[in-house]
Amino acid sequence: MGNILTSAINKPIPETSSRCLTECVTAAHNFEVVKYSLLEGIGAGQFVWSSKFSVSGYDWKIKIYPDGEAKENKAAYMSAYLCFCSGATRDVKVKFTFSLLEKDGKSSNLKDGTYTFSSAGTGWGWTKFIDKSKLKELLSRNDDCFTIRCVLTIIKDHHTEQVNTVTVPVPQSDLHTHFAKMLKDGEGVDVTFSVGNQRFGAHRYVLAARSSVFKAKLFDQMKETTTKHVKINGMEPAIFDALLYFIYTDSLPSNFDADQNVALQHLFVAADRYGLDRLKAICEEKLCQKFDVQTVATTLALAEQHHSLQLKKACLGYLSLQDVLRAVKKTDGFEHLTTSCPSIMMDILDKVAPTSQV
Repeated sequence: MGNILTSAINKPIPETSSRCLTECVTAAHNFEVVKYSLLEGIGAGQFVWSSKFSVSGYDWKIKIYPDGEAKENKAAYMSAYLCFCSGATRDVKVKFTFSLLEKDGKSSNLKDGTYTFSSAGTGWGWTKFIDKSKLKELLSRNDDCFTIRCVLTIIKDHHTEQVNTVTVPVPQSDLHTHFAKMLKDGEGVDVTFSVGNQRFGAHRYVLAARSSVFKAKLFDQMKETTTKHVKINGMEPAIFDALLYFIYTDSLPSNFDADQNVALQHLFVAADRYGLDRLKAICEEKLCQKFDVQTVATTLALAEQHHSLQLKKACLGYLSLQDVLRAVKKTDGFEHLTTSCPSIMMDILDKVAPTSQV
């Protein structure tokens, strides 16, 4: 019985979805009023119109009452309305805002509303749109002028539609596995490399796409010759093998010993040599955590020679630890550091002084 209940609970619940969509059209009209003071005294209930403007097949006007629409307000307010002039005979629902614009574009006195217009001549707005005292302040800053800006949204038909809830599982990208297989199988290789006593086959266009150095070597330098063989000097076969694998897959091969500082140093140099910035950064990050007393000096030399500021900072930080520099000075790597990068000695002194002496 318990198993039946568990099965029922874990069973996926069928789901469907729908959505309601409402169509709308939005537009704006600016009604500028110049020398407003000349309109004051026109009398309550007297108005002026904007020109007619059309939005989605409907015609509209802005109507303002300089001395207000209602006599009981004693000309203390300006009134403002949106008026429906013509269009389809059915009701039209509208959301709109009125605001006052000054010459510098500043907006104030924002009013908004929603109204359904059913016939021409109807209007909706505000009897007390703005207090006359506030309006006079605005006019004094804007040469007796202002602009009423109307932003009008006509709300049209709405409809409901079914929402597709079917999900299709998308497999993870396996592009790197195909490229790794292409490198391993050697199908279609068009260039070979001699590294030490080993040969490696590769595809020129893959190398050129990943490394500007390989692009120059394989195309610019080889365009006048049919030679498709390149000799690589100053690199171990295992390092070149890891370099090629990274070029094809953007990752290190599983058999590369990333815990070995020396191997990382060589791959770091190779990455810089062929302009593989991501690989260089990966090696730099690992080297920052892999050096010790025996390897920190050679690592610092590489950081200085290959302009790796973070790796240099990490090495100098390690050398500043108590008694570390004294031990490092006894290593062959330190002797190599002093001869290959003599200027680095000043950085070491700055970092470890005054507790230690080089």
